Amino acid sequence: MAAEGWDLSTNQLVLNEDLYNSNTGDWLREPEGLRGAKPTAQEAFEVFKKDTLSVNQDKESGLYTISVKHYSPYVAQQWVNWLIEDINKVMRERTIAETSQNLDYLNTQLQKTAVADMQSTFYKLIEEQTKSLMLAEVQEEFVFKTVDPAVVPELKDGPKRALICVLGTLLGGMLGVAIVLVRFAFRKEEFSDQAIKVSSDK
Repeated sequence: MAAEGWDLSTNQLVLNEDLYNSNTGDWLREPEGLRGAKPTAQEAFEVFKKDTLSVNQDKESGLYTISVKHYSPYVAQQWVNWLIEDINKVMRERTIAETSQNLDYLNTQLQKTAVADMQSTFYKLIEEQTKSLMLAEVQEEFVFKTVDPAVVPELKDGPKRALICVLGTLLGGMLGVAIVLVRFAFRKEEFSDQAIKVSSDK
């Protein structure tokens, strides 16, 4: 939240000292509404989702491309890896918990019934749930399987300074022309008024 650049020689983030004191670890910004000086998790998520995270899907292959933009290429790589690891971990834990709960329920119902057909159905369901539990416990990459791992980019993606310079020059030129035309129009009106006054005096 306080980063505003990255030093290649030291591999250190350049922090905004007006927002964050790196020596004391204190946030210096003014509180606003329910948000205090220290950024909240909700605020960090909004910034991360808007300016940092990008997720694209190839409709033909079904593959997802997840990218993270950051001043430091090493931080960007680490965040992509952490993101995939956390998603897989959360989904694995959720599947294990749900499957274990389902197995407990099925085993309880199996003990309550003496009907052969019902017992056969419960055995099939227990077998399916056991397979799901086994896969969830064994597979580390449970939801996303990494095809092309995240790498540290050698060249920065943005900002594109050449494009910014060209657009800035064009916008500046257009603004300058507009100002000149407006001033010329006002001067023309002044000259017309003066001409009218002179003719009326005669």
